[in-house]
Amino acid sequence: MRTDNIRATSRRGFLRGGLAAGLVLPFIPTRNLFAALPQKKAAKAVIQIWMWGGPCHLDTFDPKPAAGNDYCGPLNAPIATAVDGVRISQLLPQLAKQANTYSLIRSMTHGINAHETASYMVQTGHKPGDGQVYPAVGAVVALKKSANGTGLIPPYIALTKPLGRFSESGFLGSRYKPYASGGDPNATVFTAEGIVTEGITRERQERRRTLLTQLDTLGKRQPSPLFEAMTSSREQAYELILGEPGKVFDLSLEKDSVRDRYGRNTFGQSCLAARRLIEQGVVYVSVNYPGWDTHKQHFSLMNRKLPEFDTGLSALLEDLAQRGLLDSTIIWCGGEFGRTPKILWDAPWNGGRGHYGKAFSSLIAGGGFCGGHVIGATDARGEEVAKDPVYPTDLIAAIYGRLGFDASDTLPHPQGLTIPLVPARDAAAGPNPLTAIL
Repeated sequence: MRTDNIRATSRRGFLRGGLAAGLVLPFIPTRNLFAALPQKKAAKAVIQIWMWGGPCHLDTFDPKPAAGNDYCGPLNAPIATAVDGVRISQLLPQLAKQANTYSLIRSMTHGINAHETASYMVQTGHKPGDGQVYPAVGAVVALKKSANGTGLIPPYIALTKPLGRFSESGFLGSRYKPYASGGDPNATVFTAEGIVTEGITRERQERRRTLLTQLDTLGKRQPSPLFEAMTSSREQAYELILGEPGKVFDLSLEKDSVRDRYGRNTFGQSCLAARRLIEQGVVYVSVNYPGWDTHKQHFSLMNRKLPEFDTGLSALLEDLAQRGLLDSTIIWCGGEFGRTPKILWDAPWNGGRGHYGKAFSSLIAGGGFCGGHVIGATDARGEEVAKDPVYPTDLIAAIYGRLGFDASDTLPHPQGLTIPLVPARDAAAGPNPLTAIL
């Protein structure tokens, strides 16, 4: 497999660039990791597949068939991918064919086993407990990438629910919270909150708008900035509901063949909605994909969820590539942690897996990230990171780097504090392993 050679070359180049700049490698903070990297055109947007609850690395992207039944259970026959030497779950055949388009990070780690704190760590890159509530990546991207505006559609959208467990916008404030669409993209009508109302026709909305304008006479009799602002907000809302922008949520405008390719389920149609939103200039879409907290009957759930995941994500990668959007759109896929490698066969778990923050996997694609690589490794049973640990801050720093952010930037804080865009990597840990795929 070529990954290690490419990683070594990348590190040598990084070392040469660092030494030429008079830097000593062990003291290089995360914010300087991109200074010596080859320049690529910055990515424009991110689609995050948030596998809420924590998918098991052994059953998805880091199979361990030799570990035996107590670790693999029935998912003991991983399949070859398009990349020599790389195998993934037997239930991900379509993604196996596309392995050249994405890279796998098999050495994610943070050691946290609680949903709330693990989600916060993975989404913000910061450890909890220092008195600050940091913003999630989506809020930071919305802050920095939507300066030129995204029209009437919010720059940061969650399909279909907020990520939960923490405040996505943190100290940046409510302006940078995601718009949570609600509804179900797989329903006959995708009732996006505040934009689409099932059973209310366009004609009826127009009549409501006319009636509201006729009744709202106070603002005309007593003009003021407040009334003007209210009128402006109302007109923008109706423009979103009745104009072209709101049609982005109308998946019936897509061909049946396209919708079928994504899968006729909530996850598949959410992936399709994410593609449509990115096409309209939205800079961050998070597909909140629950159901991975599999304490009980893990394998029966995997037999349902993994094929659904395989179909939806493979369709998204394929569709973005065909439309020329994959190079400008980062796909980030994973959850807050992994699951216990050793299976809990006894009642009441009946083949379940618990929370596991020591080792887990993520997938990264598009936006200038190289495909076809594997970063890091776990031991023979998937219990410990054995090579190149990658911390949440490393992945977030890499994403920010591909988005073209100046990593020395700070975030605006209501109390005027100096908050770095991303926390520095532990100096003793050496360079970020993800430079190999940048």
